[in-house]
Amino acid sequence: MQNLNYKHLHYFWVVAQEGSITRAAERLGVAIQTISGQLSLLEGQLGKALFVPQGRGLALSEVGRMVQGYADQIFQLGEALLDAVQQHDSSGILRLRAGITDGIPKLLAYQLLNTLVTAPGELRLICEEDEFDDLLADLALHRLDVVLTDRPAPGGSNLKLFSTQLGDFATGLFASEELAKRHAANFPASLDAAPLLLPSRHHALRARIDRWLENLQQEYKVRPRIVGEFEDNALLNTFGRGGLGLFPAPLALAAQVSQQLNALRIGEMQGVSEQIYAISSERRIRHPAVEALCQVKIA
Repeated sequence: MQNLNYKHLHYFWVVAQEGSITRAAERLGVAIQTISGQLSLLEGQLGKALFVPQGRGLALSEVGRMVQGYADQIFQLGEALLDAVQQHDSSGILRLRAGITDGIPKLLAYQLLNTLVTAPGELRLICEEDEFDDLLADLALHRLDVVLTDRPAPGGSNLKLFSTQLGDFATGLFASEELAKRHAANFPASLDAAPLLLPSRHHALRARIDRWLENLQQEYKVRPRIVGEFEDNALLNTFGRGGLGLFPAPLALAAQVSQQLNALRIGEMQGVSEQIYAISSERRIRHPAVEALCQVKIA
């Protein structure tokens, strides 16, 4: 068999993704006849039909699905190669484009990423904050190298992503000095009617906190007051620093919370933990800083 023509294979790959020669032609900016001709040449070389008619579009044949799997690997590896080149600017500095979901503690994200910035070698860190789904979409399109979030990548998705858990951090309640004087003694019984600031229900941590509150009510007959719910963890911390209510934070960061937010530890929320994941693209060649990040451990 003669050598594979990768241009023919790329046209096939785009048609397989679009499910239509017309849409593939629009995406590639070429004539429909050009794509049809290239597909015919590829099928002639392979000696197998790659598509079968399905309604007004096309569906992959059994062989077509197999070829698509190989094409996915080939062209994703090509994209990874381009990324690897682009990660170095003209001065040879390695760039890491990190997405951070708005719900995870920014102090924790700082602790994790700071280990990379302060490591030997030059690294330029580019951070973006957004919602979980939007960051995963950017990651799949190779606009980001890694996403730090509170949950693993969803299963059953067409996105080829994989997750590494960076830590499972015990969580406690913190408060301004004035609130701490009222609620620190006899914890957690002291929390009855105490004002609470919590992450919104979109965040994985919230479900664990809700279970803890239910147990608190059953065991101690204690019912705190939820006075604020926040999508953004940084905003939650700002209100907590202002003394509006008690707020959750990783106990491993108690010293930083005290220093930066002027807040004191009230007590541990038994069974409640903040889980942090690094989600990266499923590539054969991975970003060296992403590899290093997945090895980071915070006590």
